[in-house]
Amino acid sequence: MPKITETRVSMLHGILLIALFACAAFYIGEAQFLKDISFSPMIIGIILGMLYANSLRNNLPETWVPGIQFCSKKILRIGIILYGFRLTFQDIVNVGVAGIVIDAIIVVVTILGGIWIGRLLKMDRDTALLTSVGSGICGAAAVLGAESTIRTQPYKTAVAVATVVIFGTISMFLYPVAFRSGWLDLSPQEMGIYCGSTLHEVAHAVGAGNAMGTEISNVSIIVKMIRVMLLVPVLLVLGFWVAKRGSKDGAATEKGKVNIPWFAVGFLAVIGFNSLDLLPTVFVDAINYFDTFLLTMAMAALGAETSIDKFKKAGAKPFVLAFCLDVWLIAGGYILAKYLAPIWL
Repeated sequence: MPKITETRVSMLHGILLIALFACAAFYIGEAQFLKDISFSPMIIGIILGMLYANSLRNNLPETWVPGIQFCSKKILRIGIILYGFRLTFQDIVNVGVAGIVIDAIIVVVTILGGIWIGRLLKMDRDTALLTSVGSGICGAAAVLGAESTIRTQPYKTAVAVATVVIFGTISMFLYPVAFRSGWLDLSPQEMGIYCGSTLHEVAHAVGAGNAMGTEISNVSIIVKMIRVMLLVPVLLVLGFWVAKRGSKDGAATEKGKVNIPWFAVGFLAVIGFNSLDLLPTVFVDAINYFDTFLLTMAMAALGAETSIDKFKKAGAKPFVLAFCLDVWLIAGGYILAKYLAPIWL
């Protein structure tokens, strides 16, 4: 019994360390210039974790490591489930068929195209998949959800998140400039669909939308949230794919077993509950704030497991893939918003 208690205390130390990083990320995130570029605490959290991994990580007692891993797995899944409180099924009705169809095309083509390009580049398949899912759905949150389903190494997740942050942030600044300069011949509603269906993070869609006015921002956020909902079927498909891959690889523990990501089902159930509008807005806002904290802890934990050596191991290929996907999102998304959206608007 004393040994079990000691193990739990050591694990708690690891959890508290990551919680401290999350608190620091929230504090740093209050800086105005970070708010101006929509740099969320989650992104700051993984940066802090990576800074720690490449400086003081070797001084960490090994007994604390299980606590860090608990944050990158269990707390991550709780955070994904609670993420459903940001969405409602009414959002789908409000945006109409145009947003749904374009979102579906973007997600499918981005993920399948990313996997194909990854093969051409002879990339690690997990890194290619995570990068494609992050670009295609909702950035870091999608990468975390996919990582929890395919159960890959933390450094691959961190690399995928890094690509999402870099190219998503660039696009967030590029879209308002292009729209105001007249380079994009889109109506406000079409521009909102364009932003929501192609920008990586929810924060990116919010930041770019707000820079172009309320009319564009409202549509952009709704379309983006519908895209987030598509995370559920994607994770379910990934669960079957992981089982099939395990069977082909001859893994005794995975053969014939479908690893259904129940946290994705929980995510969908929470969306359904939130759609009933049973909770006061202030309570939902509090849950969302707490959820952001949990996801920030998960990001910091992933960062704490990621060293520069592992980034070097991944090489430049993930960034080449992310660049190709970003070109597709910018060009392909524009064509869809310009010529397909008006059919249903």
